[in-house]
Amino acid sequence: MAKKRKTTRHQAGRGYSDLHEHLAELKRRGLLLTIDQPVDKDAELHPLVRWQYVGGVEEHERKAFLFTNVVDGLGRKYMFPVVVGAYAGNRAIYCAGMRAKPEEVQPKWDHAIANPLKPRIVEKAACQEVVIKGAALKGEGKGLDSLPIPVSTPGFDGAPTLTATNVITRDPETGIQNHGTYRAALKAPDRCVIRMATRVGGAGGYRHYLKHQKRGDKTMPCAIVLGAPPCVAFVAPMKLPLDLDEVGVAADQRRARENGGPAGAGRGRDRDRRADRHRVPGARGPVWRVARARRARGIQHADAGDGDHSSKRRNRRLVFEPGDAERIERYQARLL
Repeated sequence: MAKKRKTTRHQAGRGYSDLHEHLAELKRRGLLLTIDQPVDKDAELHPLVRWQYVGGVEEHERKAFLFTNVVDGLGRKYMFPVVVGAYAGNRAIYCAGMRAKPEEVQPKWDHAIANPLKPRIVEKAACQEVVIKGAALKGEGKGLDSLPIPVSTPGFDGAPTLTATNVITRDPETGIQNHGTYRAALKAPDRCVIRMATRVGGAGGYRHYLKHQKRGDKTMPCAIVLGAPPCVAFVAPMKLPLDLDEVGVAADQRRARENGGPAGAGRGRDRDRRADRHRVPGARGPVWRVARARRARGIQHADAGDGDHSSKRRNRRLVFEPGDAERIERYQARLL
């Protein structure tokens, strides 16, 4: 008989794990490596983690990395730790964040997409206990410059860049909220630049920006979330229909857990409803759209398996070409 696990006060109150509890669970399962020695965020941090994806480490052996002693190229020490690969470093990490077995993940998503909840508005939130604004944001080591933002690809990135950035915007006409994972490059202690052109036709956040621009609005309300709970962070990179409030999808992930397990009731009906969004005229049934790997040509090569999470080596060569992001962005701009 399995020993009953202790439930914390926070878990009992909200029904889902925050990032701290998620990391504790990864450590318990042997899926987290903690690095206490100094690591340069500008030249060492991301390359160290990336080795496990291009260096032949099998998928089931990959880990999340927690760096507790982060410095920059000049030796400056930061007060915050950095975690990399903690949401989806491999299947086991992803399932830990979903609080579901592998076979339960898809039904849980199907239910959440078909049954989004109306987001609940709160007057006070833990993420707003400390508010910094105005002159306190300006100057070296202040504002955004106090965060240990790594250089994602040393030698190619022009600035330290947040790559697991949860960006939330709202349609000014319908009120529907978009939740996307967009790269955010540090430009100044009080300014970063966010790249929202991540899907053909423009991402949801970019469409919201165009609407605000058309209305003549000088600003667009936007929330940038770092260290979100897994059930929230997982929604951001999903290519969901643009008319779906993605914050509501994250809320359903929480409700499913509060109701005693992963969502799955009526999952056949939910899957049909999701498939209906992709019906093609003349087809005999629902057509599921599957993203295909884009072939690239370039100068940097690395041995890898068939995909990001392949555990079987096929002696294939993955090719990475500097500048791909800029070319894709120009192509998408022409489509707009």
